[in-house]
Amino acid sequence: MLNAIPRVPAPKNEPVLSHAPGTPERAELQATLKRMSGEKIEIPVVIGGKHIRTGKTDTVRMPHKHQHVLATLHEADASHVEQAIQNALSVKEEWARMPFHARAAIFLRAAELLATRYRPLLNASTMLGQSKTAHQAEIDASCELIDFLRYNVHFAEQILATQPENSPQTWNMLDYRPLDGFVFAVAPFNFSSIAVNLAVTPAIMGNVVLWKPSSTAALSAWYGLELLREAGLPDGVINMLPGDGPTVGNPVMASPHLGGIHFTGSTPTFNSMWRTVGENIGRYKQYPRLVGETGGKDFIFAHASAADDLEALAVAIVRGGFEYQGQKCSAASRVYVPESLWGRLKPRLQELIHELRMGDVADFRNFMGAVIDEKSFKKVSSYIELAKSGGSEATIVAGGETDRSEGWFVRPTLVQLTNPRHRIMQEEIFAPLVGLHVYPDNRFEETLRECDQSAAYALTGAVFARDRKAIETMQRELRHAAGNFYINDKPTGAVVGQQPFGGSRASGTNDKSGSMINLFRWSSPRTIKENFVPPTKVAYPFMDADPRDGK
Repeated sequence: MLNAIPRVPAPKNEPVLSHAPGTPERAELQATLKRMSGEKIEIPVVIGGKHIRTGKTDTVRMPHKHQHVLATLHEADASHVEQAIQNALSVKEEWARMPFHARAAIFLRAAELLATRYRPLLNASTMLGQSKTAHQAEIDASCELIDFLRYNVHFAEQILATQPENSPQTWNMLDYRPLDGFVFAVAPFNFSSIAVNLAVTPAIMGNVVLWKPSSTAALSAWYGLELLREAGLPDGVINMLPGDGPTVGNPVMASPHLGGIHFTGSTPTFNSMWRTVGENIGRYKQYPRLVGETGGKDFIFAHASAADDLEALAVAIVRGGFEYQGQKCSAASRVYVPESLWGRLKPRLQELIHELRMGDVADFRNFMGAVIDEKSFKKVSSYIELAKSGGSEATIVAGGETDRSEGWFVRPTLVQLTNPRHRIMQEEIFAPLVGLHVYPDNRFEETLRECDQSAAYALTGAVFARDRKAIETMQRELRHAAGNFYINDKPTGAVVGQQPFGGSRASGTNDKSGSMINLFRWSSPRTIKENFVPPTKVAYPFMDADPRDGK
């Protein structure tokens, strides 16, 4: 028992370690990469803390060495889903009753474990299993996840402290209850931090969670769950159900106890889940909360006044489009450049892209690894072939080569398109392929409207200009085109606590992960009014006799 109202430590963003030659973190990470590369582990289904080896297995492979198996992954079926639901519901009340400071301590401890001993484990598993470079793994699996853990506890504390006004003789309170039932957290492959955070955020608010990580990111998900277990998370609060999407998802969404879905992934998948929830709406004990961050067709739009900042524009296109092989929800995938800049910008982009090294992420000289799997490789290859056969509409400015012999490698590719409605300018590709349209300087505002209207998505976008009037025009015309909007910067790299992340239109519900907005969604508030001096008679004063009325 604690007779106090404790405050959680003030959050701060985790510093990014450089992993430069000679640093201790570099040596530790390289040793961990070597050890993990020599292992082949088993990743079980985890229900109530018990490890279940189902016998139905998949393999976890290195994308950059696709013959190298890192783990055997056991997959859940409908019976495991039902078992997980019952287990989660059995611990639900005890978890919800745990005082907030006790729940908070678990996730704050996880943040400190990750900042120290678990850092090379999460970084190395993300590098090997998802083909991220050391820097991309560091800013994701370590720094962003640490930030999520620290800041979300801080945001939850702020929510709990938000209370209504009081009138004389009464005390009003808000009780931030967890949702009825359980939350289903469905994670993508591309960010280890997002995968863990999807499960953790509802849990911070007192919910129990069924967590389905991506099979292609199962290695880092496993170490993420181990991190939470060591931090003291009780068994059953988060149950891990790897496996085929419909096999796991369909029985989850058929359960009357579904309280919410926390999703990051493709737009078609989220649409399908939303449709299924709608079809099942009559069976649920409450209306499920649907929170989704989905696809993107993120833009960089340059104004003619960016001429003196051409190097910054070029770097933003290359970093924004090709870091982590373009497999970020926020990655730049379409660019609009005025004719007056293109003559100077084109050779500089070709030079920068040509210099990018690609290969095994354990070689720290490489800027890029491989795309995540064969399906992704085939998809982006089809778009490259589309560009090559595009006649006068499409010209490959840089890249265009693929190699699947050892890993799923795609050279960073830039395609110039005369038609701003070309498929490459409209469709989400999620790979290192960027479409670029050169527009006449005198059609600046018309092209802004084209940028706003031509894609279904509205996740991230960036503009480059020195002319302040042009910046204001771009902000106005593109106001609804991006949930995260950047001025003279690339459209990637949102930091927890600084740039809450999320978009609208076909990019999701815009519930802003890494902010208080998201945590509100995992609570079902109860208003409590206590009257210290309740009335003792039925009649109101206005009903009393008035001598002036003669009555």
